Amino acid sequence: MTTTRPSWDDYFMQFALLARTRATCIRRQVGAVIVRDRQVLTTGYNGAPRGMQHAAEVGCLRQQRGVPSGQRAEICRGLHAEQNAIIQAAYQGICIRDSVLYCTNAPCTICIKMIVNAGIRRVYYLEPYQDELSASIAAEAGIELVQLSGASGEGPST
Repeated sequence: MTTTRPSWDDYFMQFALLARTRATCIRRQVGAVIVRDRQVLTTGYNGAPRGMQHAAEVGCLRQQRGVPSGQRAEICRGLHAEQNAIIQAAYQGICIRDSVLYCTNAPCTICIKMIVNAGIRRVYYLEPYQDELSASIAAEAGIELVQLSGASGEGPST
């Protein structure tokens, strides 16, 4: 009996999709997983800092003020999935240098700068994010951004 096994990219993106189910942002749910040597190191999803109320409980200030997506991130109470995955590695004392990040969305400018400084070498994502500066920083830093197919959220089909 033969079974169809997912590719490594499909496999790890499924972890990011699963992490996304924990997101507490009411505007966009994002999940991320950091991998090295085919081993999951950390996961993250977008939401409020540990122990704090999240937007689903207290509302979204950006939404209340009509702030468009991708703007004024500083007034959001949440952290991005990539940020939480990187912070989780630091919190647990896990080295993520030379790792790969799988994320349901392409990184924003703030996240790509953290990715550069964390030593992550490649980012796989499903859904694009309109942020030209992020792509420019990734290119300058030599970080490969790879969009996988399957952006419907049903999983990649590479």
